[in-house]
Amino acid sequence: MERILCLAIGYLFGLFQTAYIYGRMNGIDIREYGSGNAGTTNALRILGKKAGLIVFLGDVLKTILAVVAVQLLFGKTYADIIALLRLYAAAGAILGHNYPVYLGFRGGKGVACTAGLIATLGPIMIVCEAVTFLLVTGITRYVSLGSIIVEIELVVMLVVLGQRGYYGMDQPHRIEFYILAAALCAMAIWRHRKNIGRLLNGTESKVFQKKEERG
Repeated sequence: MERILCLAIGYLFGLFQTAYIYGRMNGIDIREYGSGNAGTTNALRILGKKAGLIVFLGDVLKTILAVVAVQLLFGKTYADIIALLRLYAAAGAILGHNYPVYLGFRGGKGVACTAGLIATLGPIMIVCEAVTFLLVTGITRYVSLGSIIVEIELVVMLVVLGQRGYYGMDQPHRIEFYILAAALCAMAIWRHRKNIGRLLNGTESKVFQKKEERG
């Protein structure tokens, strides 16, 4: 029951659609422009750097708040599995962001929300994931590629750190922890399936690309 409640709490936080709200404040439905995605990258491309930053911070913050809420509610009662419950809260926030019920389940891809999750997992995770994303995106200028690699790395690092006792919990709960993380990774890859197709055929859009480079 506590797992379902944590998912529900996260989902409610995830329903705060930063890109959609910011777009409406500027007279547009962001989902009808660019990639059709209600997320940071599309907001950056359509509405500019300020919009991209605001959307990113908003989506990061809502995931962090969901995790903090669960920590406050269950931290003492379920101290032995609180890391798992926090992950359920983050998963709920990502689901709410990706599939908002009041927007016909048309949301974003959960990248910034995943960044919010990473921010709650400790300094080792934050540094490693940030370096990976910046390197991959900086070199290739493909945000989608950086995002996909970070999602995969997240699962690998959670397993490595988890097995070293970094998040506590007994082995059965650690396995559940890993399975949930893997499910989030699979969802992220699925949400990026069109990007993967464009990456493979060389038509994926790059960030900070000069007009002459776009042809």
